[in-house]
Amino acid sequence: MDCEIDDIDKALLNRIQSDFPIDARPFAKIGDELGLSENEVIERIRRLKEKEIIRRIGGNFSPEKLGYVSTLCAGRVPPEKLDYFTSIVNSYPGVTHNYLRNNSFNVWFTFIAPTSEDIEKSLAEISEKTGIREILNLPATRVYKIRAHFNLK
Repeated sequence: MDCEIDDIDKALLNRIQSDFPIDARPFAKIGDELGLSENEVIERIRRLKEKEIIRRIGGNFSPEKLGYVSTLCAGRVPPEKLDYFTSIVNSYPGVTHNYLRNNSFNVWFTFIAPTSEDIEKSLAEISEKTGIREILNLPATRVYKIRAHFNLK
C-alpha cells in the first residue's frame, strides 16, 4: 500500500484531527482555509481513507458526561475463534474498537453502555454466543484524558 502523502495532505490532516468544523459544508470551510475547493478536500479525504491513513472522521464524546459508563475488556480467545469472537463483539453498538495483543488475554475492546449492568449483560451474551468464558471487565477507577494530535510536518 502506498502511504506517501504530500504537504497539502499533511495540512489537511493537521486541520481535521482536533477541530473539525461544525458547519453545513465543513469540507468547503476547510477548503477555504487551505486554499482548496470543497471537491478537492473531499477527494483527498477519500484517498486518505482508502490508503487507511484516516480510519474514521467523527465525534468523540465523554461517556460519563452523557450519563453512560465505559470499560475496557479483554478476552482470552484461541486463534481459531478470533474472527468469530471479534465479529460478535463488533456487532454490539457500545463497542467502540478492539485490537489484538500478544498476550494470553489477546483481544481487548472498549465498551460503552447506559449502565454497568448493561455491560455485564452484554459480556455474558458474548460469552454465551462465542463460548469464550474468560472475558475480563476492567472499568476505570479514574479517567485521565489526553489529547492525541499528530502534528504532521
